[in-house]
Amino acid sequence: MKVLEKRRRGAHILEISLAVGLACFLLWGFAAQHRQQALADKVIRLHILANSDSEEDQALKLRVRDQVLTRATEILERSKDRTEAEQLLRENLPKLETAAEDEIRAGGYSYSVSAELEETAFPTREYEGFTLPAGQYLALRIIIGAGAGHNWWCVVFPPLCTQSSEKVASTAMADGFSEDDMKLITGDGEGYVLKFKSIELWEKMREKFS
Repeated sequence: MKVLEKRRRGAHILEISLAVGLACFLLWGFAAQHRQQALADKVIRLHILANSDSEEDQALKLRVRDQVLTRATEILERSKDRTEAEQLLRENLPKLETAAEDEIRAGGYSYSVSAELEETAFPTREYEGFTLPAGQYLALRIIIGAGAGHNWWCVVFPPLCTQSSEKVASTAMADGFSEDDMKLITGDGEGYVLKFKSIELWEKMREKFS
């Protein structure tokens, strides 16, 4: 009886430990997701999808990227914040689509192309001078042809992908980023690696059970 009672107590303690661990994970995941969402509310990503992984299609993707970035940068020079940037991009989606199509035709291709602005799931991604955690972000998506090739990701607002690493902080803060935001994305904040990993794990768990 004593052995059985000890086993029951051990199982009960284990259940409590697992429950506490799960509760801590959920609370940490909720906090991490909230942090990521606060950051995402200040950002518009750029997502270029190539027709295929052929060398020619990947090269075309980069030329289309350059044209779209140039045109988007001109459009967003008038934006004061993310809300206005989103409005300007939505109003100018036909122009951005035309810019991409012109580059495709100039290269001798007949691929279709579409420009859209929608919520998109992104993995953790490192860029020159900063990193963005995994999560849902509003994204300007340019889909070339079948859109079956490797993608190109960056940030169109603030215009971080057109800046040198030395100017990332000043550019981002001019468009609404706080010092805490900068510490998170540049890795200067305490525990930022753990925060990024927890955000990524939470996103994977959320996708699995949704």
